[in-house]
Amino acid sequence: MPTQQDKHSIQAWSLINRKYLGKGVRVKRFRKPTRCQVRNRVLLAVLMANDIKLSQLAEELSISSRSVSAWVYEGRIPGNTNLEKTCNTLGYPHHILFNEEVIRRSPLICQPAPSRFMKRTVTRSPVKNRILAGLCMVHDISVTDVSHWIGVHPGTFRKWLHQGTVPSQTFQDQAEQFFRIPKSILFADAMLKK
Repeated sequence: MPTQQDKHSIQAWSLINRKYLGKGVRVKRFRKPTRCQVRNRVLLAVLMANDIKLSQLAEELSISSRSVSAWVYEGRIPGNTNLEKTCNTLGYPHHILFNEEVIRRSPLICQPAPSRFMKRTVTRSPVKNRILAGLCMVHDISVTDVSHWIGVHPGTFRKWLHQGTVPSQTFQDQAEQFFRIPKSILFADAMLKK
């Protein structure tokens, strides 16, 4: 049977806990990584452009979400079975989604919070070049910024995104140099449709 001393200490602890914890511990439904380093930018770009969470892809492939996050954040290449399932699910060949040279040469970037501008761009108009739009979201840069850095009019860059047009060789080379991803991957959506 608790004594008066024990009862007092229990009440004191409950007051302390109420002071620091408020109404209890609140656990967020979705854990948001603060500074994840991205190795496979192309896979993350495709997932972001299609608004697919890593856990959704893992559930659809019947694998652990840790495996999918290792593909994106650590640059691991899945086994043949999961490679084929992933490529079939996302609709891209493996040399685009899991290009070892691109993953190896890819700069380590820290994934920022999703850009509101790019979310509006994706939701307002249909996007034909999902890889290019997703890369803008991964790097959290606007269409205007990219177009100025590449040296093309923002309207022309939007045509690349929304209409899936393939730019001239000069602009393809400039986009390749800017993103450090081969143009065959950057404009794969337009080239695969042809």
